[in-house]
Amino acid sequence: MPINITMPALSPTMEEGKLSKWLKKEGDAIRSGDVIAEIETDKATMEVEAVDEGTLAKILVPAGSEGVKVNTVIAVLAGEGEDASAVTAPAAQAAPAAQAASTSPLAVEDVAKRQEEGAPAPNAAPVPPSAPAGASPPQGGKSGEGNRIFASPLARRLAKEAGVDLSVVSGSGPHGRVVKSDIEKAVAGGTAKAAPAAQPAAASASAPAAQPMATGMSSDQVLKLFAEGSYELVPHDGMRKTIAKRLQESKQTIPHFYVSVDCELDALLALRTQINNAAPMKDGHHAYKVSVNDMVIKAMALALRDVPDANVSWTDQAMVKHKHADVGVAVSIPGGLITPIIRRAEEKSLSAISNEMRDLGKRAKDRKLKPEEYQGGTTAVSNMGMMGVKNFAAVVNPPHATILAVGAGEQRPVVKNGQLAIATVMTVTLSTDHRCVDGALGAELLAAFKGYIENPMGMLV
Repeated sequence: MPINITMPALSPTMEEGKLSKWLKKEGDAIRSGDVIAEIETDKATMEVEAVDEGTLAKILVPAGSEGVKVNTVIAVLAGEGEDASAVTAPAAQAAPAAQAASTSPLAVEDVAKRQEEGAPAPNAAPVPPSAPAGASPPQGGKSGEGNRIFASPLARRLAKEAGVDLSVVSGSGPHGRVVKSDIEKAVAGGTAKAAPAAQPAAASASAPAAQPMATGMSSDQVLKLFAEGSYELVPHDGMRKTIAKRLQESKQTIPHFYVSVDCELDALLALRTQINNAAPMKDGHHAYKVSVNDMVIKAMALALRDVPDANVSWTDQAMVKHKHADVGVAVSIPGGLITPIIRRAEEKSLSAISNEMRDLGKRAKDRKLKPEEYQGGTTAVSNMGMMGVKNFAAVVNPPHATILAVGAGEQRPVVKNGQLAIATVMTVTLSTDHRCVDGALGAELLAAFKGYIENPMGMLV
């Protein structure tokens, strides 16, 4: 029996991606573990390995297709002993794949038929995170549990076409699931017709839920404000869509609070020079080159170690108190940004942080990071000082409860012992999730950070 190859979920939050390249062609023999394609998510480009063995019979989603939903059938594999040339692609799959690579109804229907026949679906998707472990539909009888109706995708489509109300259909499938034969019986018997007035009401009731967050002016409203021909439209890529969605959710759901402090850098800059001058040579180059940003990462990690109540994440059920400081660092890349993470930064030397950050930064710009290298973390640092920015406030990126915005170091007049002097000073602003890190706690964390920046020898012991 032909085996469907589906669009994999390469990270817990992935919903769609771009099928950037096929590394195998139709007719090629595939063995388990072979790299068959490259998938581009919003943050990285990753290789996809084959799970099953056989011959690549049909490619349904061509290279370069964007917006391919997770679990969409992207290719068909002919099993051992099958004639690959005899395998036919679902007719309705090819057209959407070439345009937007959306999920094919026929591909879903094929999986549904296999499930109704008792066969497992190939490359079956894992249970969504929202589904409780071990949850199953009711054992026979009516197909609903509360407002949920258990039915195969094929049965749902047939019910919609025939105007059948699924909520009053008794399912004969496994665990009371409504299957194709149940719909055919309902249609033949003239029963279970949906009430005509119910659908408009349901549609209007569900309309607000489709767009739970305000999106501002519509595209048409914006374009009407500008003369035709005075602009060009650049479609959003996956990264920009994800950034927009996450930041909008952050500002709408997280109560932000901001705390700022000025830090003198002269002692830190002097120590940095000594550290780099003492770096051993390796292959004609210094083994490391510590930057101010590396020292900021270390200082933030040590501050979180010293103020553990600020090293947390918020959930509705409990406060998540982290045992280590995993510091994400915002890196600008073409089309957006990504935040690779220095794990257990409080335990690492400045030279180790420097070399790790250099490697992560390079691979981030090449979009070669693995999901575990940029997902999670307990805090983040965003440094725009090298761009000449004096002061700014960053947006908290959940599950973090804090993010530190770092401005440029500049010479400013300061008063020391009653005398006017000149010092190199940078302004940093801590943004916090006020549900778990309130103003006083944020100030305590910043005071600890400032202590390490102004007395940097403390980072070496």
